[in-house]
Amino acid sequence: MRIAVVGTGAIGRQIVVGAERGDVGDVVIVGLVDVPERADALAALAASVRGMPMTFTDPARVVEARPDVVVEAASPSVIREYAGSWLDAGCDVLVMSVGALVDPGLLARLDAAATTAGRAVLVPSGAIGGLDAVRAARLGGLEQVELRTTKAPRALAGAPGIAAAGIDLDAITVPTVVFNGVARDAVAAFPANLNVVAALSLAGIGPDRTRVVLVADPTETRNVHEIRASGPFGELSLRFANRPSPDNPRTSALAPLAALALLRRRAGSIQVGS
Repeated sequence: MRIAVVGTGAIGRQIVVGAERGDVGDVVIVGLVDVPERADALAALAASVRGMPMTFTDPARVVEARPDVVVEAASPSVIREYAGSWLDAGCDVLVMSVGALVDPGLLARLDAAATTAGRAVLVPSGAIGGLDAVRAARLGGLEQVELRTTKAPRALAGAPGIAAAGIDLDAITVPTVVFNGVARDAVAAFPANLNVVAALSLAGIGPDRTRVVLVADPTETRNVHEIRASGPFGELSLRFANRPSPDNPRTSALAPLAALALLRRRAGSIQVGS
């Protein structure tokens, strides 16, 4: 399987390193993309990859490397602008900026493009798990889904939701709820922090019915995600206490590993999980 990675920051770089290490199985990295300002870092990363993949500073050109899968690890705006053309060119698209997909118009366009091209949009589970159980429960009439996420205040720095609410993160001395609402609003307010709830809402009852509580806790050193769901199937409760990525405290170390696992599943002949 031939893959290209768009965005070679903390997450993209870990995906490249993991693929080179053999975590994905029989794959070859054929393309890398980043902004012109990161051209030197892009060249250095490419030089560390077997076969010296093609490099680009224009995401539209990544299809020239003829990848089977384009891995987006850049930003929601990249998904909005380029994912459709990647699908049209015959590539699967693995989306790390999952928050972009809570836009129903974009989701519908990508669905149509993937169907026409006979390709797929791949959404990794990111920093959580249990999405297979949520998908199964939805078939039986899933009624309620809630995600409670707890992070250190510094992990929320720069989020639009913090600025809009006038919250002083440095003044938080006890666990404090900084958001309580639905997934669609949560993704807009915390686009770099809550991709997990976008994936959860896609697997379950949608972004307008999935509830989100975000807590800033100065004593917490991990990114903690707690999922509760109920319906005719019964109830489920899942808790994930993830170490933050050493290169980006806003995301969990598990997130790039989930992308690697999805690529490995895509390349393999045995599929585990519903």
